[in-house]
Amino acid sequence: MKAVILDAETLGSDVDLSPLEAQLTGLHCYARTEPENVLSRLQGADIAISNKVVLDQAVLAQLPDLKLICVLATGTNNVDGKAAAEQGIEVSNVVAYGSDSVAQHTLMLTLYLAGQQPRYQREIRQGHWQKSPQFCLMQYPTLQLSGKSAVIVGQGELGTRVASLYEAFGMKVSFAARPGKTDDKRQPLDKLVQSADVISLHCPLTAETNELINASLLSKTKRGCLLVNCARGGLINEADALKALREGILAGLAVDVLNQEPPRGGHIFLDAMQEDLNLIVTPHHAWISPEARQTVVQKTAENVTRFLATYRGR
Repeated sequence: MKAVILDAETLGSDVDLSPLEAQLTGLHCYARTEPENVLSRLQGADIAISNKVVLDQAVLAQLPDLKLICVLATGTNNVDGKAAAEQGIEVSNVVAYGSDSVAQHTLMLTLYLAGQQPRYQREIRQGHWQKSPQFCLMQYPTLQLSGKSAVIVGQGELGTRVASLYEAFGMKVSFAARPGKTDDKRQPLDKLVQSADVISLHCPLTAETNELINASLLSKTKRGCLLVNCARGGLINEADALKALREGILAGLAVDVLNQEPPRGGHIFLDAMQEDLNLIVTPHHAWISPEARQTVVQKTAENVTRFLATYRGR
């Protein structure tokens, strides 16, 4: 079968593609693919492999040979699932490939916020410690995690992994009810945030979770809470979150994801990093450890293997 990787560059240059190559007689790799080249590169292909390249109804309708789309990520929002199903095209994704990597990044962001490090590092760069009459700086109170309350949205493998790390620091962890699910026996987020010292997001972006963190929810949040988002940018109303940070409702905000990536036209969080705020923005790289990226390849190869076994058995 002919398979095409449309954006191999998103995996990095150091991954080993041999698990995929072993399953396929022909594998064509493109570092990146612009929208105008998607159709020509997939002509005659049986399998399309993509991380972020959009495969919409207009494109899929012109690819009669396509049988399988492998998404090199958990989210499949770059694929028109309805159109694919109507054409009999199977769509697969990969899950739990970077749980350890993302959990580690989440903990790092939490610890950095708890220690007010964005502000203290700024103080050092500006020479304030060097001129201090005392041996230390302490104008920004830090947060000791032991004994504090953490609320996690998303009780999947990643959320559970983060919970275990928070608990190792002596935190009490609660999982919020799944937004939009009426029979969930867990407490709703708007109740849990009233006593939360840390809120960490690890849920998918859906109609129910879009802008889950907004002005209304933040108005109920315990003052001085830390907010960490290593999931999807759309979970947060970014303007509302920044306003809450400036007003002290949030004592710290850390995001690894934005609504628009990359932020070519600038972004309010990037502009705000020049202010005296406990704010961290990382470039969507919680998942990029070599181990996690190689696992993406391995799990994609397993998806191809399962598909081929089913297809040949028809």
